[in-house]
Amino acid sequence: MKWVGIDVGGTFTDVVVYDHQDGLVRSAKRPTTPAEPELGVFEALEALAVDLPRVARFRHGATVATNTALERKGARIGVLTTRGFRDVLMVGRGNRLDLYNIKATRPVGLVERTHILEVSGRLRADGSEMTPLDENGVHDAARRFEAMGVDTVAVCFLHAYANGAHEARAASRLRDTLPGVLVCTSAEVLPEHREYERFATTALNAYVAPRMSGYLTRLADRLEAEGLSVSPEIMSSSGGSWSFARMARLPVNSMLSGPAGGVIGAVETCRALQLTDFITCDMGGTSTDVAMVRGGAYALSMEGTIGEFPNRVPQIEINTVGAGGGSLAYLDTGGFLNVGPRSAGAVPGPACYGRGGTEPTVTDANVVLGRLRPNARLGDRITLDVEAAERAVDALADRLQLDRMTTAAGIVRIANTRMTAAVKEISVMRGIDPRSFALVAFGGAGPLHAAEIAAELAMPQVIVPPLPGAFSAFGLLVAERRLDYSQAALIPLTDDHLADIRARLEAMEDTARKELADEGFGGHAVRIEHSLDIRFHGQAFELATPLTAGMHNAAAIGESFRAIYAERYSHADSGSAECVCLRLSAFGLGDKPAARTDDSSASGPSQTDVMTRTVYFDGGPEDARVLDRASLPPEARVQGPAVIEEPGAVTIVPPRSTARVASTGALILVREGEAGE
Repeated sequence: MKWVGIDVGGTFTDVVVYDHQDGLVRSAKRPTTPAEPELGVFEALEALAVDLPRVARFRHGATVATNTALERKGARIGVLTTRGFRDVLMVGRGNRLDLYNIKATRPVGLVERTHILEVSGRLRADGSEMTPLDENGVHDAARRFEAMGVDTVAVCFLHAYANGAHEARAASRLRDTLPGVLVCTSAEVLPEHREYERFATTALNAYVAPRMSGYLTRLADRLEAEGLSVSPEIMSSSGGSWSFARMARLPVNSMLSGPAGGVIGAVETCRALQLTDFITCDMGGTSTDVAMVRGGAYALSMEGTIGEFPNRVPQIEINTVGAGGGSLAYLDTGGFLNVGPRSAGAVPGPACYGRGGTEPTVTDANVVLGRLRPNARLGDRITLDVEAAERAVDALADRLQLDRMTTAAGIVRIANTRMTAAVKEISVMRGIDPRSFALVAFGGAGPLHAAEIAAELAMPQVIVPPLPGAFSAFGLLVAERRLDYSQAALIPLTDDHLADIRARLEAMEDTARKELADEGFGGHAVRIEHSLDIRFHGQAFELATPLTAGMHNAAAIGESFRAIYAERYSHADSGSAECVCLRLSAFGLGDKPAARTDDSSASGPSQTDVMTRTVYFDGGPEDARVLDRASLPPEARVQGPAVIEEPGAVTIVPPRSTARVASTGALILVREGEAGE
């Protein structure tokens, strides 16, 4: 039997297949088909001749929901809200998104004001009913939505986080009256306080749901028609797999689907290396995603955004910057060279793809600098065109009055600076020294730039895992089934109230265990984690505080909270604290593949048949050895300058650096004078 992981990125669709029979992990890459992502999925499956009837696990990572929101191609939505709160989504928060522009206006929202309707009915903050729901008013609103031609309706009532009964009744009435319209409620999407964020996240879910649901339905139907007998799964933003059906209802949880897979894969790879503190750098075609892992665990954030829109569902804390292989280089309004966030995307792509692109990109610059092999094939569909890359860079060089190589090096240096800044945002700007962390680089372009980024930050070593070009797809295979639950509850953090907190968590755990049991997980195959969102009295925002086995009283929980607070803000108050929200994560544990890769697709020179190529580094041109990664045995050492090639990615070993092949197959890059080995 085989396990399949497929990650649909902005430029390429990656597939990884694990075969139980021979224990090998194989990968392939095909260009993404943005208009119909499922076509790229099946092209990737065909690349490895995947026999779907023999597939025992099928996991997917997709950017469909993210692209729908960023490109403003979502559904026409209606919002039903509590009378008097029609303008919550219009007003939002009082902060200015463009801090130094006094004429800045708020971005256009996802829903028109005329499509926000009110209905009578009111709950108190504790969930008790103040005014009964006007169900006739809900029926009238449904008729008005029908006349407007909305595709979805988001039901957002005041204090629904404390009691979702009014929303559930309104949703039921809407579904009866509008059978073809998708309806979602804020109590289901985000049962937490803060009206604007809850309303906005629910509206975002409604906005992307039809397109995401349609995509998942088409994909599932075709997979079933071609013989897939197991239920396909999709990666959630929090780092676990979900069923297609659950994600179709709550697609706002898939916004970081692909990047989350890379972080999960990095945790698994570094566990085998006994490495617990590292920063991931996933550089793809359109962007670079970085995340921090400390003590072998990644952090979850509940303060995410997609473009200008809040998305407060649990998600791995990933910082994204618009610097990828396809990021365009251009002159800004001041006449200075800039790179990104505009991207050439999958179509037309970089100029060197030969698909009609004429503007220079980071990939074109790497081609000109000799870092990518001339005429190399990407995804078996694209042959690198060196002359096209040179023409694109030359056009920009003429405008800058610089030579070709200086311009190409400048493009790469600016892209590296942007990625370095992204790493600093999650480390230095939080008082954490990145010099004690390794840099784990993957994605199609990550290993090309990782050594230079690590050198800029004085990070001791770079880890390039096996299959870096399709690593997010590999992460899908090693991820656990994960369900996240939350319950808003304003409870003082005292021993007198600890029993109430535990009782609520136990009820949430019972629900989680039942849901996992329905999916085939039980007993030792289930792991439960609890945490509390805690703040000091009088403060407006809270910090997530994990609950461990040794926390038997409120004082122990409070001590842990203060330690987390002190690390974040460099000091901690001694005042009383309160719990704002209870959280629970439930994991369904399963088998994981070993990352023993297949070398049958190797196409470069062997270690014994070494060729050289002129490659430009910061110090100028160097004669670099060009090696095939599959030919390097465990514990082999490669002295830079060198280029290590493999299907889907290229690792650059700069001068005065060394690459070592670990027993796990990972490449470990260390600069001269570092003790990272």
